[in-house]
Amino acid sequence: MIQNLQLEVHPKMINGLRGIIPGGISIQDFSAVTKINSDDSKMILDEFIKNNIGSIQENSYYFEDGDKLKIAISLLEQGYPIDEISIVLDWRDFEGLTAAMLSERNFAVMKNLMLTKPRMEIDVVGIRLGIAILIDCKHWKRYSTSALSTAVKKQIERTKQYVAKTPGATAVPVIVTLYQDKIDFIENVPIVPIFQFASFIDEFYGNLDQMNTIGTD
Repeated sequence: MIQNLQLEVHPKMINGLRGIIPGGISIQDFSAVTKINSDDSKMILDEFIKNNIGSIQENSYYFEDGDKLKIAISLLEQGYPIDEISIVLDWRDFEGLTAAMLSERNFAVMKNLMLTKPRMEIDVVGIRLGIAILIDCKHWKRYSTSALSTAVKKQIERTKQYVAKTPGATAVPVIVTLYQDKIDFIENVPIVPIFQFASFIDEFYGNLDQMNTIGTD
């Protein structure tokens, strides 16, 4: 879990995030991608492995979706500037970690679900115990209240369309962000910072009565 990482931070570790890609990468390739010398590259990669991020097979290091963001959040918690970290991340990292955290909690997960007529895309869907969580991942931008309100309205509409096209469905729209410092609500839609997403999911079913739950009439 994110909060259990005990990374011994290397000065070049932020740049090292560029080399955390799904699939296998050798020390030499990691060094070429990140422009970090081989000795430091090995030190950084081994630190990730020590924290159960990735695995080693035949001199290659293997990573999964979401690993990069786990490291990034650990660095943020240690005071590294978000503006520097965000440069080396993309929306796939954000969505990948969100999906992985749902999967760890026995949700059936879909990413980038496309609805038609009207055409809409839902970033991440997690389904468990007959309830779907429909997540819009807001990536690396500071959002004003008005911008978040607009995002909420759009996610409510996506959720209504999902329910209309999914017989018997009950669904809850959720916004997941990086910059929020606490869970907030707009129109009973939770705005959840990614570092609190795990606890949000753990308490999800006990807090359903506070959320905008959309079902088939």
